[in-house]
Amino acid sequence: MRIVVGLEYRGVGFCGWQSQLPGCGVQDALEQAVAAIAGSKITVTAAGRTDTGVHAALQVAHFDVSVERPLTAWVRGVNSHLPEGVTVLWARETDSDFHARFSASQRGYRYVLLNHPLRPGLNAGLVGWYHRSLDVDLMNRAAACLIGRHDFSAFRAAECQARSPVKEIRQVRIERRGDYVLCDFLADGFLHHMVRNLMGCLIQIGAGAQPPGWLDEVLQGRDRSRAAPTFSAAGLYLTHIRYPEHFGLPESSDRWLFA
Repeated sequence: MRIVVGLEYRGVGFCGWQSQLPGCGVQDALEQAVAAIAGSKITVTAAGRTDTGVHAALQVAHFDVSVERPLTAWVRGVNSHLPEGVTVLWARETDSDFHARFSASQRGYRYVLLNHPLRPGLNAGLVGWYHRSLDVDLMNRAAACLIGRHDFSAFRAAECQARSPVKEIRQVRIERRGDYVLCDFLADGFLHHMVRNLMGCLIQIGAGAQPPGWLDEVLQGRDRSRAAPTFSAAGLYLTHIRYPEHFGLPESSDRWLFA
């Protein structure tokens, strides 16, 4: 029997999604909690691997079990064994051809940036921070070049294991809400550090250090060394995962703070 779950987590205190030898990954925590309900060792597969310090308003994962349990057991029961900062939101029984990673047709990330002279205190670790005023209109103008299918090698981490650097960005939307700048990205998939590397460039443009056309030059150059440094993981959230309609799964969550 294949079970698919949606979960949210705070990346602070975890070494990312993927299982690590010290047992510090979100995957480690979820597998231990699921195993406690299933009564046997379980391997969990996620829609995407988030980095150390990156959060998820909606992560989707699947696992196979041979025992019968009510769906509530995979939610409330699993939650009773999870550490603070990780919560299963829903569970569904699904077909064996469903795969959390390979069945996904679209993913979305939001970067939440505090744009204020003073660093965050209350939201430290939950938002990124840039101290100089940013021009959101310039950032949006620059981001227009990202729409479509491109080779994103200039924004790819050296350790990225993706087979191809070519991805299709379907939407980029940047808006200001008071002292916060919210940057949303929708694509068929993302490379390792891709959003954080894009944020580094967009912030330089918003601050006036580079013109809007510079982003397109970096994109076309396909050279990581020409782009800005990788920006902080603190404000990055996995927010949106879309699957074919016949699976009947939620695409996003409305529970989180920066909706």
